[in-house]
Amino acid sequence: MRTDPNQLRVKIFADGADRAQMLELYENPLIKGFTTNPTLMRKAGINDYEAFARDLLDTIVDRPISFEVFSDDFADMERQGLKISSWGDNVYVKIPVTDTRGDRSDDVIKRLTQQGVKVNVTALMTLDQVKWVTDSIEGGPPAFISIFAGRIADTGRDPVPLMSEAVELARPAGNAELIWASPREVLNILQADAVGCHIITATHDVLKKLPTLGKDLEEFSLDTVKMFHSDSTAAGYSV
Repeated sequence: MRTDPNQLRVKIFADGADRAQMLELYENPLIKGFTTNPTLMRKAGINDYEAFARDLLDTIVDRPISFEVFSDDFADMERQGLKISSWGDNVYVKIPVTDTRGDRSDDVIKRLTQQGVKVNVTALMTLDQVKWVTDSIEGGPPAFISIFAGRIADTGRDPVPLMSEAVELARPAGNAELIWASPREVLNILQADAVGCHIITATHDVLKKLPTLGKDLEEFSLDTVKMFHSDSTAAGYSV
């Protein structure tokens, strides 16, 4: 097991929409890029999408950062994608794998890549989706393929075999990097590294756990006992 995050082959991208946290993480050389989405932005209270993005891009200039389209119409997705892409050379445009009716977004992906847009195709969960998305971006600029391994695990399925096969499926495209998205725990970072995944996104909550990577379990057990004792003392509990 790799116990030093700096020895990992997989690149860690921070996933979130808290401006202060993102800029703090930008100072950490371990963080190789950033992703966000409309759900995270809404939870963070972002009201002006473009102003939020452009403000971040004033500082984050040398690492990939992904912003998502929010239209459910493919023609308008293309318009939004072109506009978002124009905000910076390090911008990747997140395109959902389908619209809300389940129709594939391959045509808009192809049109954007043909116009030089770096896309991040998001919300994939099946190998069939990986196959046609890979075909859609082949021959274009650098692109990301985001598989929501954490959500796959939420269904009771082990995402590791799927992610391992997805790495091989995406390899022929040459321009694609596979993202292990929505991880739930530090273990997922090691799993992504082991299967050869290029990138893993991680929320601030997961990133805070990185210092426990490889920690001695006896020591960790003692720290846990001390935590319980400290909290019960601070609460003034008695029986």
